[in-house]
Amino acid sequence: MAKLKDPKPKTVRKLIRRYEVSDGRHFKLKDIDPDDDGGIDSRALAEHWLTFGIERLAELQDKLYARSTWSLLLIFQAMDAAGKDSTIKHVMSGVNPQGCQVYSFKAPSEEDLRHDFLWRCGKRLPERGRIGIFNRSYYEEVLVVRVHDDLLQRQGLPSEVVSDDIWKERFEDIRCFERHLHRSGTRVLKFFLHVSKKEQRKRFLERLDKPEKNWKFSSRDLAERKLWKDYHAAYEDMIQHTATKDAPWYVVPADHKWFTRVVVAAAIVDVLVDLDLKRPPLDPAERRALDAGRAELVRKDA
Repeated sequence: MAKLKDPKPKTVRKLIRRYEVSDGRHFKLKDIDPDDDGGIDSRALAEHWLTFGIERLAELQDKLYARSTWSLLLIFQAMDAAGKDSTIKHVMSGVNPQGCQVYSFKAPSEEDLRHDFLWRCGKRLPERGRIGIFNRSYYEEVLVVRVHDDLLQRQGLPSEVVSDDIWKERFEDIRCFERHLHRSGTRVLKFFLHVSKKEQRKRFLERLDKPEKNWKFSSRDLAERKLWKDYHAAYEDMIQHTATKDAPWYVVPADHKWFTRVVVAAAIVDVLVDLDLKRPPLDPAERRALDAGRAELVRKDA
């Protein structure tokens, strides 16, 4: 069997650009096929590329943590069963846990609802040198809250601010928030894992058929599935209004989990490489201290 080749940077960058949306004005969700595999010849090759990406990510994360000037925020949004959890698990498998933090945002608490819609996520932003991962995020406020009118009513907002323009206003707030993060040294990458309705059905049935996966299924999943068109319209509008150069969306085909993971890992590595990360330099005093420590340790009687 021929040895699998490591991916070339230009090849990987070209692959990423197929799914990157940095200007959403003309974006259409139908233009991305959930079943797309990027032309990768085989699953074995994709898994080899993923292993390469995981190793490269671990190396770059070590420099990010050591330097502690930049931070990275990764946001994952998707329909149920698109593979967010498994993507995070596999792509981040080589990262040092000390430099990474993951938060899964469920339904907001009563305390959350007494604050603005960005508040609970703002508390969980990564500090410099770390990678923060949001499994769902403040984008739920223009997705599930938009699809379910009653959720907006429960937020207790003054009637004066709940206008027909509330979604456009929230998009504007999000763009400003992410621009602020970028200007403060946090790079923001957003991933929409684009799964087909057919594949979602297959994965739901797998959860029902395998006892060890029963816990992943809820009757609410079927209720949300019936709103597929509403959610897709909300996702498309969201991407159109919040994809920017400073905080792009990656609309990643998700019918093949092995391919999804390759694209996500490659996008993260690409951004970290762009930061030109280097370990912090030593000043003359620190260098002298290291030399003195070495001299002491190499003495025979040390």
